[in-house]
Amino acid sequence: MQVARKKDHWVGFDLGGTKMMACVYDGDNRPKGTSRRRTKGQIGVKAGLKRIAATIHKALGEAGVQPGQLAGIGIGCPGPLDLDRGIMLETPNLGWKNAAVAGAIEKAFGCPAVIANDVDGGVYGEYRFGAARKARCVVGVFPGTGIGGGCVYEGSILRGKTGSCMEIGHFPVTPDGPLCGCGRRGCLEAYASRLAIAANCAAAAYRGSAPHLLEDVGTDIANIRSGAIARAIRAGDRAVEDIVREAARRIGWTMAGVVNLLAPDVVLLGGGLVEEMPEIFQGEVENSLDGRVMPSLKGTYTVTVAELGDDAGVTGMAAWARHVIEGSRRS
Repeated sequence: MQVARKKDHWVGFDLGGTKMMACVYDGDNRPKGTSRRRTKGQIGVKAGLKRIAATIHKALGEAGVQPGQLAGIGIGCPGPLDLDRGIMLETPNLGWKNAAVAGAIEKAFGCPAVIANDVDGGVYGEYRFGAARKARCVVGVFPGTGIGGGCVYEGSILRGKTGSCMEIGHFPVTPDGPLCGCGRRGCLEAYASRLAIAANCAAAAYRGSAPHLLEDVGTDIANIRSGAIARAIRAGDRAVEDIVREAARRIGWTMAGVVNLLAPDVVLLGGGLVEEMPEIFQGEVENSLDGRVMPSLKGTYTVTVAELGDDAGVTGMAAWARHVIEGSRRS
């Protein structure tokens, strides 16, 4: 007689525009096996969902865990989502539309699957296991190719009626500013994302005011990534440092409005730019936020840098899936 395996393992999955990552956790939230690979979004939805499943299978193999031992899977996804139906509605960086992620993964592994915004997953990971542990309310802002935001409020991810919220990158900063990728003008993302910073740095290098950056990677913004920007600052390119500091200040000014609205006890900074230049971002965001927030809220929050790095998304999504699935069983 075959003994049924106990369903006591969880999978966290982070789907990005360029890479995907799966990690298997046991019932004590200890990582047991991990798999990473390129996303290859151009292969389309059907092949992409198979690639997600294959990545999870590889992580299970690394962990020595069978699919029948899985209690649930949490998947962090970019773009607008229908959270209740588990569908990625549109992802410009992947070219996918109406991808039924949760349903496909449930069918492939025979266990419940939950999706959430990828930044929400990272913020939840930091709330449970990282820099924002035990916060009543944590608001995260993650400047990268764009600017992502997320919030965990009294133990749950803050969300809208059907989808995610906290689109901090699309807060309007000026009424008639630069064109943003969303089609509107004057969004924070148009001023302070890595793409915006890289464009300004490329212009500085072209003008001759960022010689180290010019020698290192030239003026093609595709090559001016977070590491190159940080190296240029360390080498003495003051113009590059001024550009980054101005972007960080704009993030701080915007976060003052968020603090006035939600009164968080932790403002969390993460993403590739912050990981490469934590002191600059933490200092500038904190100073500019303090200068614009309501006086009565000064001193009620801390500005801190994320601790978990690339593991925040997978750790958070595994824990969030458990929170949702076990909560639904109790209700």
